[in-house]
Amino acid sequence: MKIKKGIPLIDQHDRYGFWGGKFGGSFIPETLKKPVEDLTIQFEKLRKDREFLKKKDFYFKNYIGSPTSFIKLENLSAHLGGAQIWAKVVSDANGGAHKIYNATVHALICKAMGKKYIVGDTGAGYAGKMLSMAAKKFGLKCKIFMGAKDIKRQKPNCEAMRKNGAEIIPVYSGSQTLVDAVSECMRYWVSNCDNTHMAVGSTVGPNIFVKICGWSTTQISRELKVQLKNEFIKIPKKIKLINCVGGGSSAYGFWSEFIDYDKKQIELVGVEAGGPKKSKLHAAPLSRNEKIGILHGAASYVCQNNEGQIHETESISAGLDYPGVSPIHCFLKDAKRARYTYATDEDALNAYKMVTKYERLNPSLEPCHAFAEAIKIAPKLSKDTLCIVNSCGDAKKDRDILKKRLGKFR
Repeated sequence: MKIKKGIPLIDQHDRYGFWGGKFGGSFIPETLKKPVEDLTIQFEKLRKDREFLKKKDFYFKNYIGSPTSFIKLENLSAHLGGAQIWAKVVSDANGGAHKIYNATVHALICKAMGKKYIVGDTGAGYAGKMLSMAAKKFGLKCKIFMGAKDIKRQKPNCEAMRKNGAEIIPVYSGSQTLVDAVSECMRYWVSNCDNTHMAVGSTVGPNIFVKICGWSTTQISRELKVQLKNEFIKIPKKIKLINCVGGGSSAYGFWSEFIDYDKKQIELVGVEAGGPKKSKLHAAPLSRNEKIGILHGAASYVCQNNEGQIHETESISAGLDYPGVSPIHCFLKDAKRARYTYATDEDALNAYKMVTKYERLNPSLEPCHAFAEAIKIAPKLSKDTLCIVNSCGDAKKDRDILKKRLGKFR
């Protein structure tokens, strides 16, 4: 598998919507083919429309708060020795996470298509919270599908969604987590697609939703590229871009502008959820070498049993607790452009303790998986190496879990 230079990775699929000939596609019921085609045509038109782009850039700057900060973690770097640890603090964005980029773009598309209702899925509650914010901002009525288990463990984001006027639809089927929320959201859209727009919360699902989300979150790496040049005059020669991977939206957004660079200069490191140390359950289809399966309308590596049924996952992080992954990440893995590993629940909690001890940063449990990898590898690397972590979420939503597991919340 080869990556074409100079072409955004979201556009490197074939005419059937597959990356590398086998990842992605649109495995959808007949009733969804027309709305998906309409959305595809509309998006391709809008992404070239000057007025729409001007509007997007305006809201990214004045509503989301772009650019988010890029900082060196001086104390943590000094404590560990070896490589310098830096953070792209995407949690500075309005709402506290990267999901606001995708939510804002979907709300703008919804308005452009003349629809008044918007629905979405959520796991950690970030995608739902951001979609509810965007819906309120642009005068749209909003429903959020969320697993009953996640509603219990992500109360702060649920409170925020309700304050923004969104209706939360609890999902009691299956594992009652993100995978089931996405399924129910898609079922709802099948019956209501005439007046309702659906926003998938990550770079997963049928081809068009992968593209819209990837196009939106690319803002993160665009900013980082400028910030690196401002800080170092030119892009440094030894960089590791470390990002947590659930569905994969923040990782793609963090990496997209750097994919064309030689991997000896810029290594892309994805960290999945390894689950509890003493459990066989995980949410790491890439690093645990799972087989290809079909999930939520797309082909990707999926946690599954010997009969090909979706396997239950487990992670302390609701945002990473997903059995599939973006087809783009499957392509990057097979093309050997990105390296994927995992961190356990315990690794993520220890990373949270260390980061908050040495720095004025409060990362959620999702990016703590990435910080765990940075903490692990930094001491073994030279001082001129930069380990840059995408701190893509704020830990306020994890306050109950952190109090329970660590006895404290910063």
